[in-house]
Amino acid sequence: MNKVVEFLKENQIQYFATVGLDGKPKVRPFQFMLEDDGNLYFCTSNKKDVYKEIENNPYVELTSSSSKFAWIRLSGKAIFSNNVDVKTKVIESSELVKSIYQSAKNPDFEVFHLEGAKAVISDFSGEPPKEYNL
Repeated sequence: MNKVVEFLKENQIQYFATVGLDGKPKVRPFQFMLEDDGNLYFCTSNKKDVYKEIENNPYVELTSSSSKFAWIRLSGKAIFSNNVDVKTKVIESSELVKSIYQSAKNPDFEVFHLEGAKAVISDFSGEPPKEYNL
Protein backbone atom coordinates (compact mmCIF):
# COMPACT_ATOMS: atom_id res chain seq x y z
CA MET A 1 0.00 0.00 0.00
CA ASN A 2 2.77 2.46 0.90
CA LYS A 3 4.45 2.20 -2.52
CA VAL A 4 1.13 2.81 -4.27
CA VAL A 5 0.27 5.85 -2.12
CA GLU A 6 3.80 7.21 -2.56
CA PHE A 7 3.58 6.84 -6.36
CA LEU A 8 0.16 8.56 -6.50
CA LYS A 9 1.34 11.45 -4.31
CA GLU A 10 4.54 11.93 -6.31
CA ASN A 11 2.64 11.89 -9.62
CA GLN A 12 -0.34 14.03 -8.74
CA ILE A 13 -2.23 13.96 -12.01
CA GLN A 14 -3.79 10.63 -12.83
CA TYR A 15 -5.98 9.73 -15.79
CA PHE A 16 -9.23 8.15 -14.67
CA ALA A 17 -11.23 5.84 -16.95
CA THR A 18 -14.89 4.91 -16.76
CA VAL A 19 -17.43 3.38 -19.09
CA GLY A 20 -19.52 6.26 -20.39
CA LEU A 21 -23.29 6.21 -20.39
CA ASP A 22 -23.00 5.70 -24.15
CA GLY A 23 -21.01 2.49 -23.52
CA LYS A 24 -17.75 4.04 -24.76
CA PRO A 25 -14.61 4.62 -22.68
CA LYS A 26 -14.19 8.02 -21.04
CA VAL A 27 -10.87 9.25 -19.62
CA ARG A 28 -10.21 12.45 -17.73
CA PRO A 29 -7.56 13.93 -15.42
CA PHE A 30 -8.16 13.13 -11.77
CA GLN A 31 -6.27 13.37 -8.51
CA PHE A 32 -5.76 10.93 -5.67
CA MET A 33 -6.83 12.55 -2.40
CA LEU A 34 -5.68 10.35 0.47
CA GLU A 35 -5.40 6.94 2.07
CA ASP A 36 -7.55 6.37 5.15
CA ASP A 37 -7.96 3.11 7.03
CA GLY A 38 -6.52 1.14 4.10
CA ASN A 39 -8.76 2.79 1.48
CA LEU A 40 -7.63 5.00 -1.39
CA TYR A 41 -9.97 8.01 -1.69
CA PHE A 42 -10.89 10.22 -4.62
CA CYS A 43 -13.62 12.84 -4.98
CA THR A 44 -15.97 14.39 -7.50
CA SER A 45 -19.28 16.21 -7.80
CA ASN A 46 -22.56 14.35 -8.11
CA LYS A 47 -23.43 16.87 -10.84
CA LYS A 48 -20.70 15.55 -13.17
CA ASP A 49 -20.98 12.86 -15.84
CA VAL A 50 -18.23 10.86 -14.13
CA TYR A 51 -20.46 10.43 -11.06
CA LYS A 52 -23.32 9.11 -13.20
CA GLU A 53 -20.91 6.82 -15.07
CA ILE A 54 -19.59 5.36 -11.82
CA GLU A 55 -23.12 4.83 -10.52
CA ASN A 56 -23.96 3.01 -13.75
CA ASN A 57 -20.76 0.91 -13.81
CA PRO A 58 -18.57 1.22 -10.70
CA TYR A 59 -15.52 -0.56 -12.14
CA VAL A 60 -12.86 2.03 -12.91
CA GLU A 61 -9.18 2.26 -13.70
CA LEU A 62 -6.62 5.02 -13.50
CA THR A 63 -3.07 5.47 -14.60
CA SER A 64 -0.25 7.92 -14.05
CA SER A 65 3.40 8.06 -15.04
CA SER A 66 6.53 9.53 -13.55
CA SER A 67 9.25 11.61 -15.17
CA LYS A 68 11.46 8.51 -14.86
CA PHE A 69 9.18 6.50 -17.17
CA ALA A 70 7.55 4.42 -14.46
CA TRP A 71 3.79 4.09 -14.43
CA ILE A 72 0.95 2.78 -12.34
CA ARG A 73 -2.33 1.17 -13.27
CA LEU A 74 -4.88 1.07 -10.46
CA SER A 75 -8.27 -0.57 -10.79
CA GLY A 76 -11.17 -1.46 -8.54
CA LYS A 77 -14.82 -0.94 -7.76
CA ALA A 78 -15.69 2.65 -6.79
CA ILE A 79 -17.69 2.79 -3.57
CA PHE A 80 -19.20 6.15 -2.59
CA SER A 81 -19.16 7.14 1.08
CA ASN A 82 -21.08 9.74 3.06
CA ASN A 83 -18.60 9.54 5.94
CA VAL A 84 -18.27 13.19 7.03
CA ASP A 85 -14.94 12.50 8.77
CA VAL A 86 -13.41 11.23 5.51
CA LYS A 87 -14.98 14.08 3.53
CA THR A 88 -13.47 16.54 6.01
CA LYS A 89 -10.04 14.94 5.64
CA VAL A 90 -10.32 15.20 1.85
CA ILE A 91 -11.38 18.87 2.02
CA GLU A 92 -8.49 19.62 4.38
CA SER A 93 -5.98 17.76 2.18
CA SER A 94 -6.53 19.84 -0.95
CA GLU A 95 -6.80 23.61 -1.35
CA LEU A 96 -8.33 23.05 -4.79
CA VAL A 97 -11.07 20.77 -3.45
CA LYS A 98 -11.68 23.14 -0.54
CA SER A 99 -12.02 26.09 -2.94
CA ILE A 100 -14.61 24.19 -4.99
CA TYR A 101 -16.74 22.59 -2.26
CA GLN A 102 -15.90 24.70 0.85
CA SER A 103 -17.43 22.13 3.23
CA ALA A 104 -17.64 18.38 3.74
CA LYS A 105 -21.40 18.90 4.03
CA ASN A 106 -21.73 20.38 0.53
CA PRO A 107 -24.53 18.29 -1.06
CA ASP A 108 -22.65 18.12 -4.40
CA PHE A 109 -19.43 16.78 -2.84
CA GLU A 110 -18.83 13.03 -3.15
CA VAL A 111 -15.94 10.86 -2.02
CA PHE A 112 -15.26 7.30 -3.03
CA HIS A 113 -12.68 4.61 -2.47
CA LEU A 114 -11.69 1.61 -4.56
CA GLU A 115 -12.86 -1.75 -3.24
CA GLY A 116 -10.84 -4.79 -4.27
CA ALA A 117 -8.22 -2.47 -5.68
CA LYS A 118 -5.28 -3.83 -7.62
CA ALA A 119 -2.24 -1.76 -8.54
CA VAL A 120 0.59 -2.57 -10.92
CA ILE A 121 3.70 -0.40 -11.01
CA SER A 122 5.90 -0.90 -14.07
CA ASP A 123 8.92 0.68 -15.69
CA PHE A 124 11.44 0.06 -18.47
CA SER A 125 14.11 -1.40 -16.15
CA GLY A 126 13.61 -4.95 -17.36
CA GLU A 127 12.41 -5.97 -13.91
CA PRO A 128 8.95 -7.53 -13.68
CA PRO A 129 6.07 -5.21 -12.72
CA LYS A 130 5.22 -5.01 -9.03
CA GLU A 131 1.66 -6.00 -8.19
CA TYR A 132 -0.29 -4.93 -5.12
CA ASN A 133 -3.68 -6.15 -3.96
CA LEU A 134 -5.08 -3.43 -1.74
